[in-house]
Amino acid sequence: MTSPDISSIFPIVLTLILSLYTRNVVIGLFTGVIAAVAMLSGFNPLTVLSELVKTHLVGTITDSYNAGVIVLMVFIGGFVALMEKSGGGPAFALKMMKKINSRARAQMAAWFGGIFIFYSDLGTPLIVGPVFRPLFDKLKISRQKLAFIIDSTASPVAILVPFIGWGIYIMGLMQKEFDSSGQTITAWSAFIHTIPFQFYAILAIVIVPLLVWRKADFGAMAKAEKACIESSGSLSNTLSKEHSTDIKNEIDNEEATTIQPFMHPNARASFVFIPLAIMAIVLALMLVPMGFPFKSVPGSAFRAALSSAYFLAALSLMSLMAWYKVRSLNGSITMFLNGMSNMMQVSIILILAWTLSSLGKELGTAQYIAEQAQRGFPYWLLPAVAFIFSGVISFATGSSWGTFAIMLPLVIPTSFAIDAPLFVSMGAVLSGGLFGDHCSPISETTILSATGSNCNQFEHFRTQYPYALLNGGVALLSFIVAGVYQHNAIIVMSLMAQLILVICICRRSAKSN
Repeated sequence: MTSPDISSIFPIVLTLILSLYTRNVVIGLFTGVIAAVAMLSGFNPLTVLSELVKTHLVGTITDSYNAGVIVLMVFIGGFVALMEKSGGGPAFALKMMKKINSRARAQMAAWFGGIFIFYSDLGTPLIVGPVFRPLFDKLKISRQKLAFIIDSTASPVAILVPFIGWGIYIMGLMQKEFDSSGQTITAWSAFIHTIPFQFYAILAIVIVPLLVWRKADFGAMAKAEKACIESSGSLSNTLSKEHSTDIKNEIDNEEATTIQPFMHPNARASFVFIPLAIMAIVLALMLVPMGFPFKSVPGSAFRAALSSAYFLAALSLMSLMAWYKVRSLNGSITMFLNGMSNMMQVSIILILAWTLSSLGKELGTAQYIAEQAQRGFPYWLLPAVAFIFSGVISFATGSSWGTFAIMLPLVIPTSFAIDAPLFVSMGAVLSGGLFGDHCSPISETTILSATGSNCNQFEHFRTQYPYALLNGGVALLSFIVAGVYQHNAIIVMSLMAQLILVICICRRSAKSN
């Protein structure tokens, strides 16, 4: 069998170019799949479409593993929709706010709230933001700061949890590559081992209490906080002076643009606790007898247990809302079904990514890249390069999930080929996708964090950017070190470096002011 040539990477290059140009990963992935099918079956349009549907798309969907992941994602979508519209999150947050009487406590309460509502990265901004916004206004904490706290506890927390949408999606991409490479590693084990190397996510979470402890900010955030403290109002002076022309329009449109979470007088914080407890009990009953978490369990059993847990948790939440007369059972079922349908785009990205990966194997894409890397590419440099490329793609497209779909099928086989540290390299892809997402003004989490805080979108991007760059710089250096010395303790060094940099920058910022 002849070795693949440079033409084998054409579909993935086309995917990258179109994803960056259109800022839509679905368009890029679909075009890349079409190009790969055409290279394999000829350039007759009818033949290409026929082969695409009957051989590749249908084959991908009917694969037992892929079908199981899609079913699980659908159940997660329904459960998350119920949780977001149950009123449980705001009820929990309001209980936290009763004893808050200082700026530090308010910021830490919002941080804890964002961590607790881990089940939905997109729901966090629309629950925590509107609930804490009046308190932040009262204590003269800028809405830019609230948006930053929300953004630091939405995706960064979600990406570390293996049994919610983020983890299931990522493990689906991982397992496909492990199976194609003939590896016996399970996606669950790989994800757990990758967590200590998700440097950016951990740094993004930790920087919030660090700044609260130091009672200091730097860059544009320091100016926004100073302006807010010195202002007589809550909104009109939270924007920096150089952007004062936007103030009047934001004030005039505040009522129209303010997002409010679903709240109900009968909603209880138990709407969050009880379903999550039921989910944990179901998982324990189904998986512990099989040796979990100390022994590896079959992937089909794990997905079945998770699907059952999410479905029973959703039923318990429906029952609670009906019992306390928050929503009718019929209304809850409709909402659950709508949540399931909301996972369609995620499922499309997964299916296209799986299909492109399979086509890439037939074309020899990963083999060609690995052969080129073996000619002199340093194995220890792969994590750093993966982090940078993932950051660029995520920044340009505003999609971290799309970035994972493009980069993991390239990085995983390459790490096997050149003996690069697998878990570090995968952590680099995940961290890079998150870093680019945090730096991008067009990312969904950036927009939602600004919306939930009722903060100007550009102001949120501008004030968060210095913190994202600091964390990204520390993460990049950490991946260079981890490429040579793969040890879980490197995250401790990363956190120490972050602490030192924050202290030095804040002191320098205080002197300059």
